[in-house]
Amino acid sequence: MSDTTKIALGLDFGTESVRALLVDLDGREQASAVSAYQHGQITDTLPGTGEKLPPNFAFQHPQDWIDSSAEAVQEALKTAGLTGDEIIGIGVDFTSCTMLPAKRDGTPLCLLSEFAAEKFAWPKLWKHHGAEKQTERINQLARERDEPWLARYGGIIGLEWFFPKVLETLEEAPHVYDATEVWLEAGDWFVWQLVGADVDRLTRSTCQAGYKAMWHSNDGYPSSDFFGALHPKLADVVETKMPGQMLAPGVSAGNLCDEMVQRFGLKKPVPVSAATIDAHAGVPGAGAADPGAMVMVMGTSSCHMLNATDEQSVPGVAGVVEGGILPGMFGYETGQAAVGDAFDWLRQTVGEENFDQLTEKAATLPPGAEGVLCIDWFNGCRTPLMDGSLSGAFTGLTLGHGAHHMYRALMEASAFGVRWIVEILRENGVPVEQFIATGGLPHHNPLLVQIYADVLGKPISVHPSKQGPALGAAILGVLAAGTEASSFATARDAILAMAGTKPGEPDRQPVVVQPDQEAHNAYSRVYADYRKLGDFLAS
Repeated sequence: MSDTTKIALGLDFGTESVRALLVDLDGREQASAVSAYQHGQITDTLPGTGEKLPPNFAFQHPQDWIDSSAEAVQEALKTAGLTGDEIIGIGVDFTSCTMLPAKRDGTPLCLLSEFAAEKFAWPKLWKHHGAEKQTERINQLARERDEPWLARYGGIIGLEWFFPKVLETLEEAPHVYDATEVWLEAGDWFVWQLVGADVDRLTRSTCQAGYKAMWHSNDGYPSSDFFGALHPKLADVVETKMPGQMLAPGVSAGNLCDEMVQRFGLKKPVPVSAATIDAHAGVPGAGAADPGAMVMVMGTSSCHMLNATDEQSVPGVAGVVEGGILPGMFGYETGQAAVGDAFDWLRQTVGEENFDQLTEKAATLPPGAEGVLCIDWFNGCRTPLMDGSLSGAFTGLTLGHGAHHMYRALMEASAFGVRWIVEILRENGVPVEQFIATGGLPHHNPLLVQIYADVLGKPISVHPSKQGPALGAAILGVLAAGTEASSFATARDAILAMAGTKPGEPDRQPVVVQPDQEAHNAYSRVYADYRKLGDFLAS
C-alpha cells in the first residue's frame, strides 16, 4: 500500500458536533463530514425530565458522541470513495475539561435508569460553571498549603477543570459521587469505548490530565492529604475512582474493537491514539513543530498553545506541561472563554439573522469603534485572571452608536485579551515569536484576523486547513500507527509532511495578514483604556 492510499482518520469533537477528517500521509484531505449531536448542548432542560437547569450548567449526552462520530465517519468514507481498508490509524481530540461519572464497565451514570433524572450524573461540558465555590476552595487551600503544583498553573486553577467538577458533585449530590466508579474526561471515555479495553487498562491522556487535572509526569496528581483536606471522602478519589494508565497523545491506546469497526464502516481494527484536547490538536494541525510559535485555535472559545524549550512560572496560564503538546518541549496553554460564543450572543441580542451586515458595517469603523469599548468576559476570564465569575461590559455607548459599533468593540476586546496574554508570557521569559491562526473563525472572519494583527503589531499566518484540530488529530492517529505503517521517524517529520507548507502547492500556502502600523499605534492607546477598565471590573 503506497503512502497515497494510506489514510489517517481524525475525529474532532466540538461543542455542537463532531468532524471526521480523512487525510493521506502527504496531508491531502480526502474528505470530511460533520455530524451534529442530537441533543446539542444541554443547557436549558434535562433530557427526559424537563427539569430546568441553572443558567451556569452545561451538559452533553454521551450517546451522541458515539452515534455522531459513526455517522460522520461513514459519510466521509462514502464521500471519499474509500472502502475503510485504507485507514491506518485514528486520532481523537475532544473539548476539555468535559468529564463524566461512569461505572467500571464504561456505562455513563446518566444512562442508568436510576440516575437519568439526576442532573449531576450527566457529563459536564467544558463550559459548565456550576463549581464556582468549589474552585475557590481548592485555590484557597492550595495557597494556604503552598502546594507546589499550583505554580505550574500560574497560581490559580480554573473553574472549568476536572476536580472542581468532581467536588461539586460530591457536595451537591453525594449519592451520585458514591455510585461513581470511574471519573474521567470525555475524550478518555470515548477512546475507552473505541478500543474496548478493561477498566484497569483504560487510557488517560497526559495532555488532558496535565492541563485540567493538576497531574504531573513526575509527581502525579495532588496528594491524598490535599484532597482529604478538601473533603474527607475525596481523599482516595485517585486510588479508588480513577483507574487507568497515563499515555501521551500520539501513543496507541489499543486497536479499534470489533463493534466500533462495524459502527465506523472500516474493514479491520486499527490503532487509536490516546486523546488530546481539541485546541491542542490544532498545534500539529497548523504545522507548528518548533518552539516560539503561538497557535491560536479560534472558535466558540479560543485556546492559545505555545511550545518552549524551558519551563517558566507564568501568572494566569492554564498550565505548563512537559510534553503536553509535542514531545521534548514544554507546552504552555492560555485561552479566552468566550470568542465565537460572544460574537453569536451579540448577533442574537441585536436581532441580526447573520453576521454579513454586522461585519460589513464594522469594517468601515476606525480602530476604537468610535469610542465604544468592550471587556469580553461574557463567560468569565480564563487567561490571565482565571476567574469564571467575572462578567463583560460595554462602555462609551451613545444614541449615535449602533450594533456594528458593539460588534467592532467586541472583536477588538478579543484581540486586546490576546495582547495581554502575550505580554505576560514575554515578561516571564517565554518567547513568543510568531502567530498562527486556525479553527473556524479565521477562515470565516478576515476582519477579525486583521484586527488581531493590528492590535498585536505582528503578522498572523492563517493555516490553509479549515479544520486544524481535525488534521492534528489525524496526525496523532498516524503516530499511533507507528513508524512501520507510516515511515515517519519522528513527530516533527509527520507534522511537516502532513500539515507544513509545500512550495508549488497553492492550497498548502498560508494566508499571511500583515499589521497596519497606523492602526497598531491607535490600538495601543485603546488597549491602555481596556486594561484600566479590566482592572476596575476585576477589583
